[in-house]
Amino acid sequence: MKTALVTGAAKGIGRAIALTLARDGFAVAVHYRRSQEKAEEAAAAIRAAGGAAETFAADLADPAQAVALVRDVEQRLGPVHTLVSSAGLLKGGLLPLTPFEEWREVLAANLDAAFLLTKAVARGLARQRAGRIIYISSDAALLGDLMRAAYSASKAGLLALAKTAARELAPSRVTVNAVCPGLIATDMTAEMPETRRAKQLAAIPLGRFGTPEEVAAVVRFLASDDAAWITGQTLCVDGGLWMRG
Repeated sequence: MKTALVTGAAKGIGRAIALTLARDGFAVAVHYRRSQEKAEEAAAAIRAAGGAAETFAADLADPAQAVALVRDVEQRLGPVHTLVSSAGLLKGGLLPLTPFEEWREVLAANLDAAFLLTKAVARGLARQRAGRIIYISSDAALLGDLMRAAYSASKAGLLALAKTAARELAPSRVTVNAVCPGLIATDMTAEMPETRRAKQLAAIPLGRFGTPEEVAAVVRFLASDDAAWITGQTLCVDGGLWMRG
């Protein structure tokens, strides 16, 4: 059984990815930082459906904890075959008013963590001569998101990181790709004011928000053998939003 480490898997897109990969036969490491109860619920749902899952806590902005997470996953579930870096942090504010400490906090959570995890799994994947690394970026990386400079920059960094990692790991038959979700129906969009919601919907050619499961379906494909010849790519799951950018 292959092992998948999914970060930020307690809720939202990460949770949908964890459940989807479990249905494909992966043993899933459900990572969380603070949402232990939600993570346990996700793991329980996987086990109830006949899958294998365990939960793991770590603050991935801390290099020591990122390395320890990979070590713990491999001790409990076996060598990592697929890393899905989904955990992230979103904070907003006008660029001139953004404190440097907040800028660093967002980049550490969204970009540094992916770099640290990639370092931690890369040698093992190369030795296996098989594996997948998938970064969950955002359309904000391509469009630039108003009042979210740190978030947009961190997500854009993932796209460049994916290309470099893809080139370096290609000789070992390890693929690295990025997925850019657009506006996804989550708790955050559910609380959006109606006027802003209408404006956001008008910008999407397909006229609706996506679902976490639709993002998970793309990750499922990239983690499969069918995607063995796809690497260094960015796939948008956004109802056509980037097409209009």
